[in-house]
Amino acid sequence: MSAHGPMPRSSWIFPALAVLLFLVVTATGYGFTLSVGGGLFAVVLLVILFGTVFAAVHHSEVIAERIGEPFGTLLLTLAVTIIEVALITTIMLGDKPAPTLARDTVFAVVMIVCNGLVGLCVFIGGLRYREQGFQLSGANVYLSVLIALATLTLIMPNYTLTTPGPIYSTLQLGFVDLVTIVLYGVFLYTQTVLHKDYFVHERAEGESAEAHLSGRMLVLSIALLLISLLAVVLLAKKFSLVVDAVADRIGAPPAFAGLLVALLILMPEGVSAIAAARKNDLQKSINLALGSSLATIGLTIPAVGLATYVIDQPLVLGLNSQNTALLFLTFLLSMLTFGTGRTNVLFGLVHMVVFAVYAFMVFVP
Repeated sequence: MSAHGPMPRSSWIFPALAVLLFLVVTATGYGFTLSVGGGLFAVVLLVILFGTVFAAVHHSEVIAERIGEPFGTLLLTLAVTIIEVALITTIMLGDKPAPTLARDTVFAVVMIVCNGLVGLCVFIGGLRYREQGFQLSGANVYLSVLIALATLTLIMPNYTLTTPGPIYSTLQLGFVDLVTIVLYGVFLYTQTVLHKDYFVHERAEGESAEAHLSGRMLVLSIALLLISLLAVVLLAKKFSLVVDAVADRIGAPPAFAGLLVALLILMPEGVSAIAAARKNDLQKSINLALGSSLATIGLTIPAVGLATYVIDQPLVLGLNSQNTALLFLTFLLSMLTFGTGRTNVLFGLVHMVVFAVYAFMVFVP
């Protein structure tokens, strides 16, 4: 889908089909089963779900052209975070206990984004343009906040003394949620007000693509974006039923569900980030990739923490030693990749190798 020209039919057909499918399934009370009919339902669900996700990408890009950077990428990041929180909370409210789902999903997002997505964007950009530039100051801001938030939420719970195991006490979780929100809020203020220029590459200065978008098209795109996101949230619950059934059938570990949920919710940002890298706009790719990691921790963890407190369910946050090592490796590699303001193919390949190791370890821990 292109953000230019007339609105593609698929950008409104898939969201409409998604809402219709949800209404039909809800009205009939259909439940997924491991059968031929269940397989057909899963195929239809995946096609409509992914089509709706791509529709959300299109509308977010249309809106982004009107409001400019970094607000455009920030809009998509926040929208995807809403999907993530709704999905995790919905699954945790289900019949099957999932105290580690939030941790597994957040960790999967960090691994997918900082290794898989960043690696692919840098690799593709390196193949097409040899080297790509970006704002070094902006990357440093992203990494400093990301490292602090990830350490507080995914590592520190393993070393507290108030409660046994990789969890925070209620008071500790409340305090960490508070400082997380404050830190993320200050980051947003820095990104959108104080140092907006840190997050916009020089080549984008003077562009005025927003002038080509009418007010009517903007309103229509906003409405369809909201419908698309709502449709994804509604169908995500059905998607989780398919994931649970398949995971039980193949004997996949609990982290498998978190990985698939993360892949689903990152689809819009992933598509946009890769497209930006192909257009030699690595800065937008970085804004989407690192911004989504920050939003995942800065917004998802506090929201899920509040939800688990309300529904009185445990929330396991601390990573095991293997995943902690992967997290440290990811941050060290990211500091090197974004340390000079220029990237090339090799940096991207190394990130992708680390992601491949993570994905393999999910199934063979």
